[in-house]
Amino acid sequence: MPPLTTRTTCLLAAALLAALAGCGTSGRTTEEAHGGPRKEAAPPPAAPKKTVPAGLPGMPPVLDTQDVYAADRPNRLSPVVKGFPSRIYVPNTNSNTVSVIDPATYKVVETIPVGVQPQHVVPSWDLKTLWVNNNRGHTLTPIDPATGVAGKPVEVHDPYNLYFTPNGRYAVVMASLDRELVFRDPHTMETRKTVPVSCYGVNHADFSADGRYFVVSCEFSGELLKVDTEKMEVIGQQKLPFQGAMPQDVKISPDGRTFYIADMMAHGMWVLDGDAFTQPTLLPTGKGAHGLYVSRDSKEMYVPNRGEGSVSVFDFKQNKLTKKWWLPDGGSPDMGGVSADGKVLWLSGRYDSEVYAIDTRTGKQLARIPVGSGPHGLAVYPQPGRYSLGHTGVFR
Repeated sequence: MPPLTTRTTCLLAAALLAALAGCGTSGRTTEEAHGGPRKEAAPPPAAPKKTVPAGLPGMPPVLDTQDVYAADRPNRLSPVVKGFPSRIYVPNTNSNTVSVIDPATYKVVETIPVGVQPQHVVPSWDLKTLWVNNNRGHTLTPIDPATGVAGKPVEVHDPYNLYFTPNGRYAVVMASLDRELVFRDPHTMETRKTVPVSCYGVNHADFSADGRYFVVSCEFSGELLKVDTEKMEVIGQQKLPFQGAMPQDVKISPDGRTFYIADMMAHGMWVLDGDAFTQPTLLPTGKGAHGLYVSRDSKEMYVPNRGEGSVSVFDFKQNKLTKKWWLPDGGSPDMGGVSADGKVLWLSGRYDSEVYAIDTRTGKQLARIPVGSGPHGLAVYPQPGRYSLGHTGVFR
């Protein structure tokens, strides 16, 4: 065969393209080839993009999207608190005092006079101050955790409980009897916005993983609120499906998908989808379920049952209760927190004028310590974490 010239090659290529066009391989249908309407091929469906919701502006970035408590590992103390002495601060509601316990000796080392009816001792967002909520005294007493010295009380009406927005911009006072959520300056406590609510007894709360909303329990009307953090507005409200419900402490799961709400009359905790804010289901734990405290490894949650003197242990991964610890000689375990090393659960004995120290590995009672009358929102301090969301110590 004689060699192909450039002209011959070009002619053959042109002929081949024309033949392919005639066979319909140019992308036209037979109908189009005969003058019919052209049909555009449908584009392939776009793969869904995985997006992480933007956090509340100014909020420290989440360390682990699967564990909101990743900063709370044993002894991982912030540089802010590393020099603070380890103490247990116990507000005695009926004695108008705060008992200070040295956890190394299980002894009360100081008793601090405060205002009328102290309910909770609350670490500030920046970890530098402990605020004593003097509910009927209408004041907050600041305590310097570095020295244990109480400062001048600040006038705040009806401070039953106290929280801080995840970005540290506002303190949120749970004004239970006033039926208000009061957003205040986190340092001066000057009012920034007052949000009236239609439920009765706002008292406990926790924030979503992205900080954009928080769920509030209304103790006296058996309701839950959902509040937009940035707008400072109630965006959801529902009645719990139990006659006489009295919701108490609120805590979010490590993966940020579920809220748990202790209920002292339903004798268990409600399991709630916070994003959807649909009707929750009840998981029985024990009589008078009251507080909720997450272990340092984020695997378990301790649920003190005040009405029967026990603590239920909930396993997040197994999604069930796995243990129940009973206090010898009974008791009324109420509010508290976990030691910095994660080995001891500290709880106030609300009706017994005492505090309980419980081994988190065995459930064994380590000590019963006499304190003032009506011990309530006990704070273990310092604890691991970058910042405080309030209550008796909710850290992120």
